[in-house]
Amino acid sequence: MSERAISQHRRQPDRNQPDRSQHELDRLTELAEDVIRRARAAGASQAEVAASIDTGLSVNVRLGEVETVEHTRDRGFGLTVYFGQSKGSASTADLHPDSIQATLDQACAIARYTEADPASGLADAARMATTFPDLDLWHPWDIDTARAIELGIEIEDAGRAHAGISNSDGASVQASQGVSVYANSHGFVGRERGTRHSLSLALIAGGDDGMQRDYWYDSVRAAGDFMSPKALGDKAAERTLARIGARSLSTRQCPVLFVPELARGLIGHLVGAVSGGALYRQASFLLDHVGKPVMPAWLNIVERPQLLRGQGSGSFDAEGVATRDSALIEGGVLARYVLGSYSARKLALESTGNAGGIHNLVVEPGQDDFAGMLKRMGSGLLVTEVMGQGVSTITGDYSRGAAGFWVENGQIAYPVEEITIAANLRDMFAGIVAVGSDVDRRSQILAGSILLERMTVAGE
Repeated sequence: MSERAISQHRRQPDRNQPDRSQHELDRLTELAEDVIRRARAAGASQAEVAASIDTGLSVNVRLGEVETVEHTRDRGFGLTVYFGQSKGSASTADLHPDSIQATLDQACAIARYTEADPASGLADAARMATTFPDLDLWHPWDIDTARAIELGIEIEDAGRAHAGISNSDGASVQASQGVSVYANSHGFVGRERGTRHSLSLALIAGGDDGMQRDYWYDSVRAAGDFMSPKALGDKAAERTLARIGARSLSTRQCPVLFVPELARGLIGHLVGAVSGGALYRQASFLLDHVGKPVMPAWLNIVERPQLLRGQGSGSFDAEGVATRDSALIEGGVLARYVLGSYSARKLALESTGNAGGIHNLVVEPGQDDFAGMLKRMGSGLLVTEVMGQGVSTITGDYSRGAAGFWVENGQIAYPVEEITIAANLRDMFAGIVAVGSDVDRRSQILAGSILLERMTVAGE
């Protein structure tokens, strides 16, 4: 299947047929509004509902044969009621009236016996979104099982065609779409629909004297934006073959360059440390750091919630609060925290529109592409994989297993494995030397490669 064929498999609306997604949104909206009315009638002072319907196709092939085919259709309904400042929540995956009524009864029963919490309640009514622009998130992929299998085989064949590839862990093709409604007793109703599609391939190289495994994937809102099947297969093969002959390193301190898909993980640790839950529990090394420098003065990180086709785009958060562009790091200084209404009240602050998480956090890129970042590092460690959970939001201590490549004079010299990289996140953030222009757009954190001045590398 060619790149053109992928594009052709994007569903084009049939103007003679009703839009099923709009019908489902209407159904969920009516259900949500009705349940909120019934909750108020049952004595709730406030209520909120989140309801969704998700459908998808997932196909996995290995060595040219079908391993799994899965069609999904999932429903979700969650209700939270407040009796004063006592909260009760219940959920169901069944939208039948009897199940909905049981969910309502259970939520009300929980709330009546729950201790009051002064920080509980809906987000402020004045913060509700009032405009809902089309963010270009709806691109259903009209691909059936047979064509998905064909595409998976084509991707795998492209990777296995490379000399030195000895086996495959398989290719996957996934197409999914979902609609959701959030409504609350302020009278707010927010309707969303979106699609997410992915392709991936994992390969094995080498033999009895040493095997290596690596992979590549692509994730998009619209199937026409996929890289070609051959390009994905080639990328997975090149990454796998490059790991052959990996060795360890002697313990040292050196510059470290994180590839974009790992660099976004570093920014994720920043988000975790400045998120409300960690802060009001006093479990963050960045407690009381708003207005203080935490990164180099040239570095900016901005949340842009309404990027077209963005992986994290949305006009409102999980509580209906309107989203807007907002700096997180401005000139190296922490400009704000990441808060929903509950954590904001616990901290005597205001919601930042981040209930449910962040929306397209953009790390301002520099001028150097990946090759330029290697040259800028000179000699040091290029990290392409990290393992383990050795990161503490409380202390900032960072210690993880790693693999990648040793770089000499701006050129990759040889692959490395079985090493550990360690530092403190406070020093890592302050020691960022450069951010690359090679931005990875497959996530809601958009970052290029990140070069750190120094970390401890422990090996032999």
